[in-house]
Amino acid sequence: MLGNKLGEDRGKITGQRVLDTTGPKIEVSFSAVGTYAGIDCTNTGTYWTIPIAADALYGEGKGVLMPKNDFDMLSYTGPGIGSITGPGKARFRGSVFYKTSLTGELSALNNLVGVFEYEIDASVNTSIQVWEWK
Repeated sequence: MLGNKLGEDRGKITGQRVLDTTGPKIEVSFSAVGTYAGIDCTNTGTYWTIPIAADALYGEGKGVLMPKNDFDMLSYTGPGIGSITGPGKARFRGSVFYKTSLTGELSALNNLVGVFEYEIDASVNTSIQVWEWK
């Protein structure tokens, strides 16, 4: 069951590289700003993706959320399934797992599981929305 919205952000792809030409497997890095658990944060992450069918992609990501006004770090990992939605555009949906050993502002998200929708547009802008999975 979906619970409350955990967060959302908007950002930009900051780099790409080919990890393997068989497949192919491409890695993407991004930087974003948004709000998680009501706290303004930066989101720095990396994910890789591979095609799994003519119209489907699989990817796995990881990253760190950091509040703007506190030295706190919340890490996350998550797999997702995506599709090409137009020239240079994609949408992924999947799950995300949050983890921290600190007791700062984002510790309320520790050990939570979320579900997300992540989009990339033709200008390499990114956006994500995350809801708690109860």
